[in-house]
Amino acid sequence: MSPRYLQHLLEAGPEFDPGGFLRIAGALGVPYQTLLHGPGQPPPGRAGAAGRPVLMRLSETECWDRIDGHGVGRVALPVRPGPAVFPVNYAVDAHTIVYRTEPGGPAAPTAGSAVSFQADSIDEEHSRGWSVLVTGVAETVEDPATIERLSAQDTVHPWAGGDRPLWIRIRPDSVSGRTITTM
Repeated sequence: MSPRYLQHLLEAGPEFDPGGFLRIAGALGVPYQTLLHGPGQPPPGRAGAAGRPVLMRLSETECWDRIDGHGVGRVALPVRPGPAVFPVNYAVDAHTIVYRTEPGGPAAPTAGSAVSFQADSIDEEHSRGWSVLVTGVAETVEDPATIERLSAQDTVHPWAGGDRPLWIRIRPDSVSGRTITTM
């Protein structure tokens, strides 16, 4: 973007060229809304507990209900020198977690590896939220019909982009979760 156009854009405002402001946000590495309105709320967890917090365990059914349809979680993989955690776009498929990655990539575990998967939702304003943890075994999805079915559902879109043809399935050994609400 030329300096002259940048100056015009700043004077005219985001309504003139929203795409231009989006490019500026990308170049600066800040979210679009932060560029327009300044820093928002502090990072999650800084607001403190609500007046009368209640921590409750979720049943396994409630856990699956919470993560079904949720799009970003974290997978913890056993690597050297210690476990590593990667954000992944995921879907729930028949009470398993599936996600796409690149073969040999950092989020591609060795078949049979013990892994953990975690997803959550945080409502900072009301100091409430939930978290679900799935532990189990990772496997590579190799059945062509299953790969075709998962791909056709079009539910997993890796934010990292690029070709991510390898489907990983986490078969759970345990599913647990908690929720924090207020009275």
